[in-house]
Formats: sequence, C-alpha cells, structure tokens
Amino acid sequence: MSASPRRSAHNRPALIALVFVAALACLALGWWQWERFESSSGTGQNLGYALQWPLFAGFAVFAYFRFVRLETEADEQHTPAAAPRRTDSATEKPAPREIPAGILPERPKAARDDDPALAEYNKYLAALNAEELDERVRRAGLDTRNTERSAG
Repeated sequence: MSASPRRSAHNRPALIALVFVAALACLALGWWQWERFESSSGTGQNLGYALQWPLFAGFAVFAYFRFVRLETEADEQHTPAAAPRRTDSATEKPAPREIPAGILPERPKAARDDDPALAEYNKYLAALNAEELDERVRRAGLDTRNTERSAG
C-alpha cells in the first residue's frame, strides 16, 4: 500500500480548534476584565488587561497563519516539481538561504598562556584530585592496584 499523501496545511482540525478555543478564551478574559474595569472597584490595571487580552487573541490567529505559510514554503522547497524556487533575477540562481562564510566575525580563541607557575599549579591541582579519588576508592572498599578479576 502506498504512503498516504500529506494532509493539506489548511486541513488541520485539531490545530484550528486549538487556535479557535485560545482566541475565544482570550476574548472572554478581555471581556471579563472590561466588566471589572466598569465595576465600582475597577482600576486602570483592569483596563490594561481588557485591552491586552484581545491582542493575545489576535496573536494566536496570526501565529496560526504564519505557521501555515512557513509550512507551505517548506513543502515547496522539498518538492522541486511543485513550484520553481525563488531565484535571483540577475544570475538566475536560487536565492541564498544561508549566511555566506566570512560575513560574521571570527569567534575569539582562548589565549595560550605559557606561564610556568600556572602550569605547576595545574599539576598540583591534578595531583590533589588524583589523591582524593584514590582515597574515596579506598574508603569504598575497592583496591585500585589490583586490577585482576575473579571468574566467579
């Protein structure tokens, strides 16, 4: 049996329902804050929230349409027969989708420090660490010098 064709980007009932419910919830919260603002105990903060919640609802709808558009563009790039890719009119080459090398500055490299005192201190710290590990192994009842294992 062949693979089922990809569902249309606009045919996503669960995602559409989620966006619809989110937008309605945001609008309902905005209405509730507006009612609180108009009550006798309402403050400017309630008015701010009443104006803010519809913006959230609009963003949910905007994000859905942006998602659909980006998904459509991605599908068009992966199927070359579907539509010609966007080209640069002067050279008729596909438009660049990556940052060319050499545009961004080089990452800084850590400076090598050949200080003999620092090298000696690092050796001292490594020796202390090794001693501490050996002590912990001995306290755990293990022997680091005996590496032979018994068969059973």
